[in-house]
Amino acid sequence: MKLAHRKLDINYFKSIVRDLGLKVTHQRLLILENILKGREHITAQEVFENVIERSPEVGFATVYRFLRTLTEAGYLTEVRMKGLPARYEWAHKEHHHHLTCTKCGRIYEFENQLIEDIQDRVAQSFNFLLTDHVFELWGLCHECQPRATDGASDFVKLPKPQIAAV
Repeated sequence: MKLAHRKLDINYFKSIVRDLGLKVTHQRLLILENILKGREHITAQEVFENVIERSPEVGFATVYRFLRTLTEAGYLTEVRMKGLPARYEWAHKEHHHHLTCTKCGRIYEFENQLIEDIQDRVAQSFNFLLTDHVFELWGLCHECQPRATDGASDFVKLPKPQIAAV
């Protein structure tokens, strides 16, 4: 079920906090509201800045700890890229992949059945039971491409992929 089709109300937020075995607090509800009703792929700093606009007493540590708890419980997915802050997205969305700009950090989501089919064929060729996967592509978004030559030293250096020998 797509998140946009789910009614996001205060009772839903409270049920998430209770399911985690935590006390329902105004701060936790604000953090959840910010993630679930806000934009995709948000950093802890962005959540913090949005939350303190409505509740200035909330500390960054509170936001970060709750994001970690939500991630460990499977409610959030952490999207990481070397050199950039972790970004969070709601985990209960339909399966998708990411294109990440190595210059500005913007993340684009996409779905592609051909990629899914190829991954399944690769797993089958190794007699491998595929249970999950992550597929991310890194490059330059359309806004950063013209600036690519303006300071190549600003690019994030990515690790070389590790490929298992057959």
